[in-house]
Order: sequence, then structure tokens, then C-alpha cells
Amino acid sequence: MSGFLRAGRWLTARAENVLAAMLALMFVLFILQIIFRYVLNLSGGWAYELSAILWVWIVLFGASFVLRKRDEVRLDIIYSSVAPRVRRVMTLIFALATVTLLCIGLPAIADYVLFMKIERTAYLKLRYDHVYSIFIVFTVVTIIRYIWIAGVAVWGKDDDEESPAQ
Repeated sequence: MSGFLRAGRWLTARAENVLAAMLALMFVLFILQIIFRYVLNLSGGWAYELSAILWVWIVLFGASFVLRKRDEVRLDIIYSSVAPRVRRVMTLIFALATVTLLCIGLPAIADYVLFMKIERTAYLKLRYDHVYSIFIVFTVVTIIRYIWIAGVAVWGKDDDEESPAQ
């Protein structure tokens, strides 16, 4: 089991590295936009377009592979004030609702993203199905994560324990 945890930690660290690289690239593109617009007096639309695409990828990639369960936003005032058993029930209900809704929406999400292959971005002419493919990945990973969270809630482990999905 320690090999599994070690591999999970290594993969999480690499995901954090990818996320940091995307953030650094987005910053460089921001600086290039300024240089192109105000120093060179040229269009920097391509840099803006890449920045916008990177923002979508940063948010969804980060939520898929870097965000831990304890980093999620909760209404802590209610959640923290109830007994651990009630917290597990609340977690189970929320996890099952999330899995159900995402499973219902997944076919439509995939269809729409795949349909977008007919459209291209304005400057770089990137296909929108490639640009938004991260949304399918996000949906699938979130379904898997919340199945794991539901299982942990059913088995009665404490919320503060580390798990691969956290």
C-alpha cells in the first residue's frame, strides 16, 4: 500500500508542476500582451487567446488533479457544528448528488465538446474540441473522486484522514 501512496504523491507533485508551468506561461503571455500592445504597437490577440485558454485549463486541471477535499468550499458553520456521523451522512448525500448529476450530464458534455470540432479559435485557429477537452477530463475525474468520497463516508473514516482522492 505504501507504494500506491508514494505513486499517488509523486503524481500529485507532477500535477502541481504542470499547473505551476501553466501559470508561469500565462504570466509570460500577459507580459507579451503588454509588450506587443504598448511597445511594439502590434496586435497581441494570440497571446490573449492563449491566456484565456490557459485559464480554463488551469481551473479545470487544478480542480481535477491538484485540489484536495479539504480545500473545497463548504458551509463550515453548519458542517463543523454537527456530529461526525451526521457529517458523514451529509458528505454521502452531497457525493451521491454530485455523482448522479455529473453522470447524467456527461453524455451531453462529451457530445457538445466533440461537436465543437467544427469551430476554431479566432487567432490561432485551434479546434474548440481540443481547447475544451479538459472539461470532459474534469467531469470524469470529479465523478471518480466523489465515488471515492462517498465510499469513505459509508465506511465511516474520519473526514480529516488523508486519502488518494483528497
